[in-house]
Amino acid sequence: MGHRIEVKAKHSDTRAEVRRKKLLYAGFSGVKAVELVDVYTVDADLEESQLERIASILSQPVTQQVTVDQFQAPDEFNWAIEVGFLPGVTDNVANTARESVEDLLGRKFEPEEGVYTSQVTFLSGELSREEVESIANTLYNPIVDRVHIKKNDGGFKGMDVVVPKVRLDTQPTADIIDVLGMSDEGLTTLGKKGISNEDGTSRGPLALDLTYMKAIQNYFRKKGRNPSDVEVETLAQTWSEHCKHTIFADKIDNIKEGLFETFIKAATNRIRKEKGDKDFCRSVFVDNSGAIEFDENYLVTDKVETHNSPSALDPFGGAITGIVGVNRDAMGFGLGAKPIINRYGFCFADPGDKSPLYKGEDFTQKMLSPRRIMDGVIDGVNVGGNCSGIPTPQGFVFFDERYKGKPLVFVGTLGLIPKESVGRNSCEKKAQPGDLIVMTGGRDGRDGIHGATFSSEVMDSGSPMGAVQIGDPITQKKESDALIKEARDLGLYTSITDNGAGGLSCSVAEMGEESGGFHVELEKVPLKYPGLEPCNIWISESQERMTLAVPKEKWSEFSDLMERRKVEATVIGEFTDSGKGVVDYNGETVMDIEMDFLHNGLPPRPITTSYTQPVHEEPSIPDLEDLTVILHSMLERLNIASFEFISQQYDHEVQGGSVIKPLQGRGRVNGDATITRPVLSSKKGVITSQGLNPTYSDIDTYHMAACAIDTAIRNAIAVGGSLDCLSLLDNFCWCSSDEPERLGQLKRAAQACYDYSVAFGTPFISGKDSMFNDFKGFDENGEPIKISVPPTLLVSSLGIIEDSRKAVSLDAKFEGDLVYVLGDTHDELGASEYFAMYNGIGNNVPKVDANKNKKLYSSLSKCMDDGLVASAQSVHRGGLAVALVKTALGGKLGMDVSLENLPGTFTRNDFGSFSESQGRLVVTVAPQYQKQFEERMEENSFAQIGVVTEDDEFLIRGKSGEEIVSSPLKDLNWCYKSPLGDF
Repeated sequence: MGHRIEVKAKHSDTRAEVRRKKLLYAGFSGVKAVELVDVYTVDADLEESQLERIASILSQPVTQQVTVDQFQAPDEFNWAIEVGFLPGVTDNVANTARESVEDLLGRKFEPEEGVYTSQVTFLSGELSREEVESIANTLYNPIVDRVHIKKNDGGFKGMDVVVPKVRLDTQPTADIIDVLGMSDEGLTTLGKKGISNEDGTSRGPLALDLTYMKAIQNYFRKKGRNPSDVEVETLAQTWSEHCKHTIFADKIDNIKEGLFETFIKAATNRIRKEKGDKDFCRSVFVDNSGAIEFDENYLVTDKVETHNSPSALDPFGGAITGIVGVNRDAMGFGLGAKPIINRYGFCFADPGDKSPLYKGEDFTQKMLSPRRIMDGVIDGVNVGGNCSGIPTPQGFVFFDERYKGKPLVFVGTLGLIPKESVGRNSCEKKAQPGDLIVMTGGRDGRDGIHGATFSSEVMDSGSPMGAVQIGDPITQKKESDALIKEARDLGLYTSITDNGAGGLSCSVAEMGEESGGFHVELEKVPLKYPGLEPCNIWISESQERMTLAVPKEKWSEFSDLMERRKVEATVIGEFTDSGKGVVDYNGETVMDIEMDFLHNGLPPRPITTSYTQPVHEEPSIPDLEDLTVILHSMLERLNIASFEFISQQYDHEVQGGSVIKPLQGRGRVNGDATITRPVLSSKKGVITSQGLNPTYSDIDTYHMAACAIDTAIRNAIAVGGSLDCLSLLDNFCWCSSDEPERLGQLKRAAQACYDYSVAFGTPFISGKDSMFNDFKGFDENGEPIKISVPPTLLVSSLGIIEDSRKAVSLDAKFEGDLVYVLGDTHDELGASEYFAMYNGIGNNVPKVDANKNKKLYSSLSKCMDDGLVASAQSVHRGGLAVALVKTALGGKLGMDVSLENLPGTFTRNDFGSFSESQGRLVVTVAPQYQKQFEERMEENSFAQIGVVTEDDEFLIRGKSGEEIVSSPLKDLNWCYKSPLGDF
């Protein structure tokens, strides 16, 4: 029998008021009042005095009142909705509460005991049951949550005691899969739908096509036996597109070595060779992250991942798992890097779009709304970063209706690692034969089954719910500190990696490549609950877990350290040099595969592409004399408006190194780059920024990719960066990657990556791709629909600034400062925000002149290093007028500028104002530095176009000197901040 401990605010509860406002915003006008009660259900045989002590540590006596086994409810209310997690779903608050209770009582919970959390929302107002059920649908996600609704009919006796304990009745065994007897049709079905259960349901997709399935069939035919489900699933995880990036690796047209080797890796190799002694790359494409030189003692690592498919099903769980998962990419780099910076990027549909989508026919399997997805993703990254003590300064948000079926959720982590650790090169790791296989951190469960294969498939009615898992940042923080701050520098392990996609099946197999083999005893893996099948133990992606190679003679010391730091550590096997991957379960061998086949057995799949240059109708746009209203409308567009509501939720000050912050100037304007000092005794800083222009793909993916690279570089230059030490990361998020035309677009984008990274001298150090970002289902009318994201490339930049005191922010600083535009403006409005405002695309997509831009950026960097520039703002989405407004709003100063001397070949005032031509920046310079600045920039295209003013007016004059924009700053500020201000 569980015991309910209920906690309620004595006075006002801000959370309840926020929920009330959100419900009103969502259209539930009948809601008059909202009150919240937090519930802890303790499932343990405890005395009343013990429960009272537990209640005292779970509440704050000054602001909260708490009861044990007595319900708390408002004096007046109409409905109660209780939401808690389903059995087996990670409950972070409950995990922390359980540890606190164990510390308080001085005893461990038994395996069958536990703590579970839930929350009751009390609603006052004349609401029908249908309305309340609709409200409940905004509060819970049926994939991970349970919900219980009660009406107050005058006899309310509280909510029911629910203990969401996992109960598995199956006998855990490995199954034999009759692959040898399957026809090609059967193999195809198995590869698509996965292994069938006894009741005919599927365990989840293998995401393997017939070519791969026949390779598996032939392998086991030679061995003279059928594989176990453990072996089939292991090959599916290891060979998945998510893990092996087969589309980038396979021969494509006449490119024998594949896109990655030919365009991405080859570009980096060429740049590093050309840099010679000035090469700052230290580890690229061989580890969980890439790494560059920070100073004589440290390296900085970087990795950006995507968590798209899970975030579509459970936005909070998908996003928090993404961010804590990429934290582990830092922890798993080399011998372990300390996570120092988080970065994020979200591609959503319009949160105001309320038309539903369904995965199933007949209006079944309703998808979450864009608003629910946005709120959940933002909250997940918030909790993951803030609870881990990692600053989250850098990010962006982008909106397009084509992200409605599947959002794109980019999450990244930078790490700091000393070059040496107890006499070892910290970049080098290698599991040795005889080393113990040790799993640390969380436990295995059914959450996160088929995550890797699920992410390699189109989302449809067969998408598995178990693919979603929820990360626990508190558990991971303890693990990170114990491993990176202590065990690493005590030399207690020889290799480390994270349990991400594929769980143990991938992490152990990857490290087994280092030693030459492995032998695992699955029954030793700690579980969240009993009854888990060996296959699921092996491929579970339950979070917070790392796999290490620990020498036997170091195990006692390592185990003792982990026990003192309350980090679970378990020996589950041994690394070998047998050339085989062997897994036993209770004495029975359930996997025995040669390492060479596991890692290199993928058969080649030559790819053929096609490409057709699209042609769009040019939009018909009136040539207006007054563009004030147009500028206001542009500032209100979701892709230009402030996303301060996200930035202010994410802690960027923790660890104390923030220099250039996410919101800049007195006006708190979202910047395009941030600077952080990871070593507080050093003046050096780390620059993070990015570029992303998916709408340009509607015209040409080559120029889309070129613009993403140029923007990522330009944004970093704008805060004081230099091309001398600037690196890039690529994240391709493509769609329908089994279609020749889409693959043709991909090839063009990869070609641009080579051309422009080489031209700028900015090497790629890491990357990741996600190839099937499509949704197949049904629209609000029940009609079949396929929604594909626009081909999207995120290019992230990572740079080092030698002296962070010379960093430059975007905000205008002083009245009288001169306003300059650097770079040329042309009629390049194809796929721009301006054309989109008129529902047009056009054809003249912005193009990048790398040689000209490189020269300009180098000149500007020298000016900044000499202190000649007061502010700098990259010109990108929305064009020049928007960049000028951000500069003015940041400083809360007026501006008087003219297009008369603007360099370039634009034909109309509106085109000059809103063109998205690349390679441009707006800078302000103090009058006393005018001569020096212009002399430094004289071989580049630039012009002084105006002056910063003290008044509240923002003025733009046209090509002929006529006034085309006149607006008070307060109006511009309202337009910029209001669209997303209420979220």
